[in-house]
Amino acid sequence: MLYMILGRDQQNSGDARMNARPAHVARLKALQEQGRLIVAGPLPRIDAPSLEGGVSGSLIVAEFEDLASARSWADADPYIEAGVYAEVEIKPFIKALPA
Repeated sequence: MLYMILGRDQQNSGDARMNARPAHVARLKALQEQGRLIVAGPLPRIDAPSLEGGVSGSLIVAEFEDLASARSWADADPYIEAGVYAEVEIKPFIKALPA
């Protein structure tokens, strides 16, 4: 089943985010190689196509066996260990479109 993982950044998390980013992206690439990653990316703080205003969080939609597996994967994210995220929300997700 698909799950939406929404990580909301702490204030002033930019340096911690940049330091932990290579390990964070490596885990996402592993999901992609397994065919389980649907979409992932940062949430810009301002309405712009770049990250010039900073990042407020991250969104990941990926396939996991169950909610507990999604939570376990999210809890092991390098952004958690680095203190980037203030909170992480995980919910089941049903992809309706595109088909």
